[in-house]
Amino acid sequence: MTETAPPAVDPAIQAQRALLNSLLTAAIRAAHPDLALPPHLPEPSAGRLIILAAGKAAGSMSAVASRFYRQQHGLGDDRIIGLAVARHGYGQEAPGIHMVEAGHPVPDEAGIAATKEALRLATEAGPDDEVLVLLSGGGSANWIAPAGDLTLPEKQAITRAMLRSGAPIGEINTVRKHISRIKGGRLALAARNARRILTLAISDVPFDDPAVIASGPTVPDPSTLADARAICERRGIPLPEEATRLLNDPNNETPKAGDPAFARAEYRIIARPIDALNAAAEGARAAGYEPVMLGADLEGEAREVAAEHAVAAKRYKHAGQRVALISGGELTVTIRGEGNGGPNQEYAMALAVALAGEPGISGISADTDGTDGGRGHATDPAGGIIDPTTLERARAAGLDPAAMLDQNDSTAFFAALGDLVNPGPTCTNVNDCRIILVN
Repeated sequence: MTETAPPAVDPAIQAQRALLNSLLTAAIRAAHPDLALPPHLPEPSAGRLIILAAGKAAGSMSAVASRFYRQQHGLGDDRIIGLAVARHGYGQEAPGIHMVEAGHPVPDEAGIAATKEALRLATEAGPDDEVLVLLSGGGSANWIAPAGDLTLPEKQAITRAMLRSGAPIGEINTVRKHISRIKGGRLALAARNARRILTLAISDVPFDDPAVIASGPTVPDPSTLADARAICERRGIPLPEEATRLLNDPNNETPKAGDPAFARAEYRIIARPIDALNAAAEGARAAGYEPVMLGADLEGEAREVAAEHAVAAKRYKHAGQRVALISGGELTVTIRGEGNGGPNQEYAMALAVALAGEPGISGISADTDGTDGGRGHATDPAGGIIDPTTLERARAAGLDPAAMLDQNDSTAFFAALGDLVNPGPTCTNVNDCRIILVN
């Protein structure tokens, strides 16, 4: 998965790097819709099957569902209709389903047009129709329907400010839900005349909260307008006049538990971050490493978590233990510099700095969706890989790791070393996968 083979001549280091890449591949495979989705697809009803999908796995989930209902149940274009919107570069052909690629993490016009169409299809669902909602991480940016008179540029500016603030995904989505016409249970409101609304989701959020995954378009929203206002104030998010009005309008509150719109709504999570981590742990155990789970739902500043994990890795090494430290969740970066990167790359670079070339310890950190950071390109790297030679090779190349960390310039750091993890679009998303091998 790395872009090039760096000059790590030590066979033990080479073996660790190869194992790290294979464990990451196993983690991603375990959460792919090809495996996770078919067991949960329901028998078709007598009416139409309206498939609405959003997120980085929207293309692959729609393709699996379309193939399943055509091959297993003989449904044709008269029975299957729908729309899927995925991040640019993540679309797949799904017969009967209109596939759209849109912006992520910053929304764009393609997302707005697709979301209008999704809301129209949901509203037209009748009592014999079943609405199948296929959700995955990234859906919050892909399904974009600004409320009131909020404009796309204003919504984009709010998104960028939230991302730069270092806010965790739960806070970002709380704000998103209260300035949207589809998030926070509002899609369920639109589809309330359907026979059933079944949501099948791939979780990419800590603790697998349905109200946070893709901003919970089909479930009751526990967050409030007051919560959204408090987050914006605490994070110093500049708001345009229309957003301020929306966040102060009691009539703009999201639907809550007990709303009739959810009476026929069902929700299932079909793949979780822990599923990917368990696959990595199984592979590590088979390779002779004792897996140590540090948590599937970690949050916090990437560099701070990396420093903590470096301490733990050294402790295990000095105790003579051969372990694989495995963790997931979604780390954040408070942007202070002018470089490019993402939470996984920053974690890996900070881990290298904290380990300071400690022999016998190598690590990998990558986003399971295949891209890390906020540039929004399908070709973006997913993360970085480090070994005991990382700092030595960096300094030989004229790099200053600490200075580059201060500038949030992790992409340039790993690109110069040939240590970017670059799997390309994986068409799934169960968030970060971090593995440290201690030999």
